[in-house]
Amino acid sequence: MRIALAADHAGYELKDELVAWLREAGHEVSDLGTNTGESVDYPRFGELLANAIASGQAERGIAVCGSGIGISIAVNRDPACRCARVDDPLSAALAREHNDANVLALGARLIGRDMARACVMAFLGTDFAGGRHQRRVDQLSNLLQGSD
Repeated sequence: MRIALAADHAGYELKDELVAWLREAGHEVSDLGTNTGESVDYPRFGELLANAIASGQAERGIAVCGSGIGISIAVNRDPACRCARVDDPLSAALAREHNDANVLALGARLIGRDMARACVMAFLGTDFAGGRHQRRVDQLSNLLQGSD
């Protein structure tokens, strides 16, 4: 699977761990930065990730900041993205199954490495259920088409 990852300074260490782990698992991974602890602005990296999803460069994305909240808001500014911020594998699976989420957001200061990996495995390993959920995902897309 083609997966893009992006993080701010608070999330780069977890992002780097996930990049290496996903590459070892055989995924095609794009590391969009940042790669140091020097302070950066999460909206910039959320936008880079959103662009990778919207352009088709990546099928799925993983966004990481201190809480996961700010970068998820930034990613969701792009109508092509459905970014879900999660803390547990069940939420990650439901985000895929019910909401067809294509980006996962994690809070590096709130989640451990093992739980982050479990969330990513659930996210990547779960298919969208479609059916009644498709109607709702379509409604989200329609709402965004009328926005600025």
